[in-house]
Amino acid sequence: MTLAFTWTDKSLEELVVNGDISYGIVQPGVDSPSGVPIVRVKDIRSGRIDQRSPLRVRPQLSDRYRRTLLEGGELLVSIVGTVGESAVVPKEMAGWNVARAVAVVRPLGVSADWIRLCLETSAVKHALAGVLNTTVQSTLNLADLKRLAIPVPPPAEREAIVEVLGALDDKIAANAKLVESAGSLSAATFASMLTATDSMPLTAVASFINGKAFTKNATGTGRVVIRIAELNSGIGGSTVYNDLDVPEQHLARPGDLLFAWSGSLTLHRWYRPEGIVNQHIFKVFPTAGYPMWCVHRLIARKLDEFKSIAADKATTMGHIQRRHLDEPVNVPSQSKIRSHDAVMSALWERALAAEQESLTLEATRDALLPQLMSGKIRVKAAEKSVGEAL
Repeated sequence: MTLAFTWTDKSLEELVVNGDISYGIVQPGVDSPSGVPIVRVKDIRSGRIDQRSPLRVRPQLSDRYRRTLLEGGELLVSIVGTVGESAVVPKEMAGWNVARAVAVVRPLGVSADWIRLCLETSAVKHALAGVLNTTVQSTLNLADLKRLAIPVPPPAEREAIVEVLGALDDKIAANAKLVESAGSLSAATFASMLTATDSMPLTAVASFINGKAFTKNATGTGRVVIRIAELNSGIGGSTVYNDLDVPEQHLARPGDLLFAWSGSLTLHRWYRPEGIVNQHIFKVFPTAGYPMWCVHRLIARKLDEFKSIAADKATTMGHIQRRHLDEPVNVPSQSKIRSHDAVMSALWERALAAEQESLTLEATRDALLPQLMSGKIRVKAAEKSVGEAL
């Protein structure tokens, strides 16, 4: 039975300070190592802001865009490219700024968390999709963003919904920090192992099997076709599905290592359900005697060099070639690998478990959100589901 709600809708413009929503720095320029960090679209994912490797701009440039200088508590919304991603700015990011493709929303009368939840509903997503300019790339006009209808229930109901779903988001954020900490500890431990090394090519410690063009004639059902977009941004509206039968070497399962050798040149531990590895991505198979964590760290230490090689390519999309995998790297001795295997494997597995748990928590949150917003369930019932998930 659907429950009766006495909610009203307001435009987003009515729910922000002075009715103002601004976008950030138009031309950030090259990275300025000692400058002001800024948030770009790629830094906003799954309701969080990745603060690890921000672009920095000259302080003088940031000063010209003081209207988007962050204090903490604002809501950031991506308006170019991957439109509609949002996150609340934590207090520790006071002093940061944002790029042109990011809008800064300063809520008035409602919390930033409430507006972010509303942006995740199917109704608001549908409204956004209907006003996008897709001539060059997806772009959301600020005037259209201001006109978005945001439901505004009584404060008690609003706060209760934010609190119950916030418990899931808090756990997801904690898992993200755990994964980051495990990665940092793994990297530091690996660096300490390089006191005794053997010089050999990467191809001596692992096999690199390239994916194929599995998006052709996609059926729209079956397994995810893992492209670089899925590695960088996760599953989205443009994700391709195919029910092809493919060889084992082109399937990725949780815990497998995938290396995008073209474009962004990134390295990923796959933690989602079984998928099909598309072209421009290597599935990495460790050679006997070299655990997955060891191969992961060896490639990670070469990434900056590989990116530099790719940047020099006079093509539309930079890449490396197989011959670059044959260049020598310093590999820890077998005795070092054996003595550290228990700890390093534990870090790898714990991070993988946290990533997989977050997928479940996200699914629970996404299932509860529309039911709470529509009144199909009350907060008390949602609290029980959240308690079981946590």
